[in-house]
Amino acid sequence: MDQLDRRIIAALQHNARDSTTRIAAMLGVARTTVHERINRMEERGVIAGYSVVLRETEDTPKVQIIVLLEVQQKETTRIIKRLETYPEVKLCLSINGEFDLLLSAEAPRIEDLDILVDELARVPGVLRTNTSVVFGRKIDRN
Repeated sequence: MDQLDRRIIAALQHNARDSTTRIAAMLGVARTTVHERINRMEERGVIAGYSVVLRETEDTPKVQIIVLLEVQQKETTRIIKRLETYPEVKLCLSINGEFDLLLSAEAPRIEDLDILVDELARVPGVLRTNTSVVFGRKIDRN
C-alpha cells in the first residue's frame, strides 16, 4: 500500500458510498485509477468489506458489558467467526493472560446481554467467561 491507497481508504472510511468519480476528483487522480486500486485492495483482502453505521439517538439507552473468554486455542478462529454473528458484540480483542479474548457488547436491555452471555458460554471451545457491567465511560476517544 502506498500513500494513494491510504488516501482512498480514508475517503471510503468517511463515506463508503461515495462514487469513484467523486473520490478521484477529491484526490486529483483518474476515476479508473481509484476503481482499479479499490478492486486490487479488495482482492488482496486489505479492504475486507463495508458496513453501515447507524445513528444512535440520545434516547436510545445502551447497557454495555465487558466479557472475558478463555477458549481452546485450536478453536479460536472458529469462535471469532461465531462472535461476528452477534450484533451486540462491538469489539473483540485478543489478549494475553488468564483469558484469551476480551469482548465489549452493547444492547438496550441488560436482559438481552444476559442471554448473550449464556449463549457465549455454550459456544463449543469456550472454556469459561467472566463478565463485568460498564457503569460509565470516564475517557472515550472514539
